[in-house]
Amino acid sequence: MNTTAVIKDSSINVNAPLATSTFSRILIDYLHTYYRNPERDLIIMCIGTDRSTGDSLGPLIGYKLDKSLRRYNNVFIHGTLEDPVHAKNLKDSIDYVYNTYQDPFVIAIDACLGKLERIGYVTVGHGPLKPGAGVNKELPPVGDLHITGIVNLGGFMEYIILQNTRLNLVMKMADTVSEAFQYALWKFSKNTEKEQSGFH
Repeated sequence: MNTTAVIKDSSINVNAPLATSTFSRILIDYLHTYYRNPERDLIIMCIGTDRSTGDSLGPLIGYKLDKSLRRYNNVFIHGTLEDPVHAKNLKDSIDYVYNTYQDPFVIAIDACLGKLERIGYVTVGHGPLKPGAGVNKELPPVGDLHITGIVNLGGFMEYIILQNTRLNLVMKMADTVSEAFQYALWKFSKNTEKEQSGFH
């Protein structure tokens, strides 16, 4: 694969057939293109809080990935249901990551609000995530890559909308992203092993 290629932001609808496999292929492409040094520590920072249904996407994904990714020596999860990364501790969490890990490559995940026809879409993009933008909060940007899931309609009474988001949709999005991540990292590590051993 041409590692200098630029991938445009890629989205999937979690209600579409084969959403998980499609999203895993997108993740693999992004990892091959931007995570060029597999020796770097890979940090998956799942932002949000379990106190709001709509904002619980990140912690749910972190919870689902935490145990399943422990077999990798250099993949670390920050932000779970038990220990969430949210507005009040985000700056400290970012500082901790960059002071603790070896040249960290950060993938930031967060819920967001958007247009009605885009509810249920998950998007991967290159560059940092800007948490809190949907609820008019000034928070530090984070991430070499970012993943956002549109959980509800934006534009008015954002806190109320987040509180009244359906858990069924958020769970479906969390399942899709976490399962896609598990396969993508397994496949990426296998491909990396082959490349390092001289097989193509």
